[in-house]
Amino acid sequence: YWWEAGEAWGGIIDTWYFCQNDTYEQVIMDALLHQVGQGNDYIPANQSMTEGNDDQAFWGLAVMGATERNFTNPPPDQPQWLALTQAVYNTMWSRWDTSNCDGGLRWQIFTWNSGYNYKNTISNGCLMHIAARLARYTGNETYVDTATTVWDWMANDVDFLVLENDAYQVRDGADIGDGNCTKLTRIQWSYNAGIVMAGCAYLYDFTNDTVWLTRTTQLFNGIHIFFTDDNIMYEQFCQPRGTCNNDQRSFKSVFSRCLGMTAKLIPSLHDKIMTVLTASAVAAAQSCTGGTDGRTCGLAWNYNGWDGFYGLGEQISALEVMNNLLIDDRPGPFTNRSGGSSVGNADAGLDSKIVTNPNEITI
Repeated sequence: YWWEAGEAWGGIIDTWYFCQNDTYEQVIMDALLHQVGQGNDYIPANQSMTEGNDDQAFWGLAVMGATERNFTNPPPDQPQWLALTQAVYNTMWSRWDTSNCDGGLRWQIFTWNSGYNYKNTISNGCLMHIAARLARYTGNETYVDTATTVWDWMANDVDFLVLENDAYQVRDGADIGDGNCTKLTRIQWSYNAGIVMAGCAYLYDFTNDTVWLTRTTQLFNGIHIFFTDDNIMYEQFCQPRGTCNNDQRSFKSVFSRCLGMTAKLIPSLHDKIMTVLTASAVAAAQSCTGGTDGRTCGLAWNYNGWDGFYGLGEQISALEVMNNLLIDDRPGPFTNRSGGSSVGNADAGLDSKIVTNPNEITI
């Protein structure tokens, strides 16, 4: 669950920023730099048996957060936050696959990993989301072109994004099957909806094109399925059944952060989002009363007290829903024109020599 570490460090960067608490500053920097891999693109050799496009993307999201929060820059002889984000973007975009389903990223990077024949929303949504944030930060319209291409593919070429009654369903993905991605997995997860929604919010903030505002709003209209009648966030497909796996138990973390981003960038949605974040944060807080320390957080926030579940996913989900109550206390994400200081490299990752197919290995 290497991707969850990237998500966790992203949340701790937010805590560093919102709370102005530098206690873990060096630890955060060490962790982000330790995982960059030989190509400075978050494809370390020790993850080659498990790493997917979405896994790489979540480390890219962490360093994009470091870029936008103006987190302390690494020493000059180390890779820089913006350049690392651009390397993740470039290597992901280089794997855009038109040989099946007319486009899209596969779930997996390496041909030998289970899921290589699956194209999913989270991998493609993360590519769109990262491109949107890079566009806003750098002012480079090329990233908008990429984000638009990914959106058009998910919404028009495959049925990953389906608009019904002015609300989007965000489906999980499809096996390439006959080459047309018609074997759909229709399950909806909160982090898929959040990643795509926040990506649209960034695109609207940068382009001022109302098509992205409309899409952001329509995606927001569809997220009601992830809240109880009391506005408490929950993972509706697995949580009531008690079947959430380690990945799924952390999805509320991603979702909460994306809701905060959207509220900060889209004033028309701010109050509605803060209503559900506040109710969810209060519920999360009352769940964080378990374990031997009396502060362990649970999975089901609508349960009265701690529900007995514990782990990294539960902790970072509670952290993020509380982090994002503080979005109005600090400036929004910086750009390189509004105080951002990270050094970029638009060509980072383009010379990657990573081998993804065993037939290409030479001895």
